[in-house]
Amino acid sequence: MSAEIIDGRAFAERLRARVAEAVPAFTEGTGRVPGLAVVLVGEDPASEIYVRSKNKATLAAGMASFEHRLPDTATEAELLSLVEEMNGDDRVDGILVQLPLPAGIDDKAVIDAIDPAKDVDGFHVVNAGKLAVGEEGLVSCTPLGCLMLLKDRLGDLSGLEAVVVGRSNIVGKPMAQLLLKENCTVTLAHSRTRNLPEVVRRADILVAAVGRAELIRGDWLKPGATVIDVGMNRIDAGEGKTKLLGDVAFDEARAVAAAITPVPGGVGPMTIAVLLRNTLAAAHAREGLPEPAGL
Repeated sequence: MSAEIIDGRAFAERLRARVAEAVPAFTEGTGRVPGLAVVLVGEDPASEIYVRSKNKATLAAGMASFEHRLPDTATEAELLSLVEEMNGDDRVDGILVQLPLPAGIDDKAVIDAIDPAKDVDGFHVVNAGKLAVGEEGLVSCTPLGCLMLLKDRLGDLSGLEAVVVGRSNIVGKPMAQLLLKENCTVTLAHSRTRNLPEVVRRADILVAAVGRAELIRGDWLKPGATVIDVGMNRIDAGEGKTKLLGDVAFDEARAVAAAITPVPGGVGPMTIAVLLRNTLAAAHAREGLPEPAGL
């Protein structure tokens, strides 16, 4: 068996195109374009690249991009003041504060200060709580992107056994909640789970988001499983070079699984595409409009 490669780049391009197609109708009905505000504090190189990509994608979708940059000397009070300003700006439908933040600034305090209706990252406790009890709200971009890939591949997920390895608030926990909502039987495991290989071997669907390069081996998998690898682990490749590895040993897994996301090119491209989708959804909700079909 050689697993089918789940092409996250291609799916993300299609999602971004659907978002762009829906923007003109919103603009015609409201007299404005949806707006996304991104805040970068400091000069982290990886964050710089990511913020530029978000800005480019937002503009390409026909939406307004508001970029705010603060020096790494900025205080928590200054950042909270900026968040409050964006909360009150009617041009802004989505607010994203790029993490990680410099030492001395409490991530949780900043996330809690964002208006939940504009929390397009889906990190606010109100949105996390809505997901947990099955209410509609903004959902964290990466797990929602994973779910889209799974449903595109498998269709109805009802009754399938899903194992999520990783319990972060950003991916693992919301991923488990999304799968429960799709009527999967869900196990939320992690690096300290006893007999982890045996737990993983039960999975029709495996979502790996534990942050350890190639932790999950091919012989841990149930033959025919669908594998979503969220891991983005940059390791030393020698001679001053690095390479990116997932949480799953790809070559081994491909010989057992029915379908698998590559790293890179699988889950990664979905995150920005879903961010655009969430911004458009937030804009419709703020205007009292139904969410466009196909998002």
